[in-house]
This record gives sequence, C-alpha cells and structure tokens, in this order.
Amino acid sequence: QVQLVESGGGLVQAGGSLRLSCAASIRTYNTYGMGWFRQAPGKEREFVAAISRSGGNIFYADSVSVRFTISRDNAKNTVFLQMNSLKPEDTAVYYCATTPLYISRVPDDYNYWGQGTQVTVSS
Repeated sequence: QVQLVESGGGLVQAGGSLRLSCAASIRTYNTYGMGWFRQAPGKEREFVAAISRSGGNIFYADSVSVRFTISRDNAKNTVFLQMNSLKPEDTAVYYCATTPLYISRVPDDYNYWGQGTQVTVSS
C-alpha cells in the first residue's frame, strides 16, 4: 500500500516562508516523478511544481516559479516544497502525488496522492 504523508503547512503572514515535506512509503520511490498541487476553496486543483525521478528536470507553475523550489531526497523517499514570499493567493490545501511518468504537470497522470496539508497566508 502506497502512502504519502505531507507536513509543514500552517499559518504565515504574507511575505513569509514555509517548507512542505512529503514522505512516501514506496519501495521504488526513485522510479516515480513527484508533484505538488494545491486546491483553494471553490477552485479546481491546480499544478504547482513537479520534479523528475532523478531530480534533474523540474517544472513550475508560472505563478510560483520565482518563489517556490521543489526538491527531493531519494535516500529518504521525501519530496520538499520550499515556499518563499508567500502571498494570500497561495492559501490552499497542498497535495503531493506520484506519477509513473518521468515528469508531468497533469493531475490525471498522478496515481497516488497524499491527504493534503493546509497553507494559510494572511495579509
């Protein structure tokens, strides 16, 4: 059974930073691309960032590309999302997910999802 557990969410003021972590219980973790998505109330889930199996390729949504950094530690089966210069519009539940593809921005390409962690940015 694959499990993804996110942590690191919370309440922060605009301009602040948070670091999300996602620990995966997958035997072959380094064969999966990893992604972060978010969903705000009343909105569809949207792509935030993705990283390839080896970490050599990375995609970002335009809205976060200069503020967020995705990384992964394959020795610890963990993917991270460093979020700087947070804005109120970043408020959402953040989800990590795995894809058997090399890397993808498309939610339907992801097969396992975490339970989500709430990020709230106050103005």
